[in-house]
Amino acid sequence: MLLAVTAAFAAAPLDPARPPGVVVDHVPASTRTYVGSPSLARLPDGELVASHDFFGPGCTNDRTAVFASRDGGRTWERRAEIAGQWWSTLFHHRGALYLMGTSREYGYCVLRRSTDGGRSWTEPKDERTGLLHGDGTYHCAPVPVLEHAGRLWRGMEDAMGPGGWGEHFRTFMMSAPVDADLLRADSWISSSRIGRDASWLGGTFGGWLEGNAVAAPDGSVVNVLRVHNPPMGETAALVRISPDGRTATFDPSTGFLNFPGGTKKFTIRHDPRTGLYWSLTNWIPPKHAGPDPNMTRNTLALVSSPDLRLWSVRCVLLYHPDTAKHGFQYVDWLFDGDDIIAASRTAYDDGLGGAHNQHDANYLTFHRFRRFRDLSMRDSVARPDLEPPATPGGAR
Repeated sequence: MLLAVTAAFAAAPLDPARPPGVVVDHVPASTRTYVGSPSLARLPDGELVASHDFFGPGCTNDRTAVFASRDGGRTWERRAEIAGQWWSTLFHHRGALYLMGTSREYGYCVLRRSTDGGRSWTEPKDERTGLLHGDGTYHCAPVPVLEHAGRLWRGMEDAMGPGGWGEHFRTFMMSAPVDADLLRADSWISSSRIGRDASWLGGTFGGWLEGNAVAAPDGSVVNVLRVHNPPMGETAALVRISPDGRTATFDPSTGFLNFPGGTKKFTIRHDPRTGLYWSLTNWIPPKHAGPDPNMTRNTLALVSSPDLRLWSVRCVLLYHPDTAKHGFQYVDWLFDGDDIIAASRTAYDDGLGGAHNQHDANYLTFHRFRRFRDLSMRDSVARPDLEPPATPGGAR
C-alpha cells in the first residue's frame, strides 16, 4: 500500500482547546445535542455554503442548520435553521441550491430548494413541492449528487428491511433528468432495492449504507457503499445501476472492495485532471486496530484509486492519538483548483469537557488541504508510525 500523509495545517501547533481547521459551529456536549451530517456546496459566485444537522437526546432529530462564507472559508455566518430536514446533501444545480435528505430520523425522503443562497427554503408539503418518497422510513447521509449522462444521481436507503440497525437497510439509487423540476416526485426514478444477505462476507456482513453515486471508468453509474462488517472495517461494496436508473444489481463474488476506512461514511469524487478517484476516509492505522472499527474515527486519510477497485492511502490529513473522544468524520468535500475543501463533523477538545465521545461530535469544522495531488509522507501531521506528535495537539 502506498502511504503518504499531510494537511494544510501541519506546520501550526494546535490550541488544545480548539480543533484544527476553521470552526463553523460549536455545540457543547452538555446540551446532549451533537453535530451530524456535514455537507458543503459552492455557488457560482464562489460563495461557500455548509450545513449540518443535530442529533442526540437533547434535540428532536429533525433540524438542519445552514451557514455561508464569502471569503473562501475563513469566516462563516449562520443563514438558516430548517425544521423537518435531516441527513441531507447540499448541491447547486441550474441556478438554485438544493438540500436533499429525510424529513427526520428515519423519515420521508424530501428535497428543498433555495434561490437566495440558503437563507430561505421551499417546504416539501406534497409530491409537487419536494416530498419525493412519503411511503415509509428512509435513511441516507450527505452523499454526492452526481451529474452524468443527462441525469442527476443520488444514493439512498430505506430502513424497511428485517432486523435492526445495519440489517434493515435496503440500498437503491434515485435519479432525475438534469432539466426536470426536481421538486416534483414524478421527475425522479428509483431503482430496485437490495437488502442484506447475512451469508455475505463469510457471515460477517452486517449491512450497507450511505452509498455514493459514481461514474465508473466504463461510463456506467455505480453505487459505492459503506459496509458494516465487524471486526474487519476496511470494506466497501459496489452496486451496479442500469443506464435507465431502474435496476440495481449486486454480485457478492466481485462486488466487495478492500477500501481503507470503508466501515464509516465517505464521499468519492472523480478528478478529470488525473483520472483518479479520490476520497477522505477514516482509515484505521495498524496501531489503532481493534474490535470496533466503526468507532475508530481519529484519523482522516486521503485515498485514491484509478478504477474504484484498487485503493491506496495517500496521506493522513488529520489525526489525534486518542480514539475515545476525538474524531474527524462524515467529511464532505469538493475540489477547489489545486486544493480540496472539506466540512467535517469533528469531536475535539473545547475547554468545556470536550466531545461526549468520538461519534457524538461537538464541532462543524472547515478545512483546506492545499495541493492535495502533490502530497507525500513527509507532509504528515503525525510521524509515519502515527505516534503522538511532540507539538501541542498530541497526547493530553
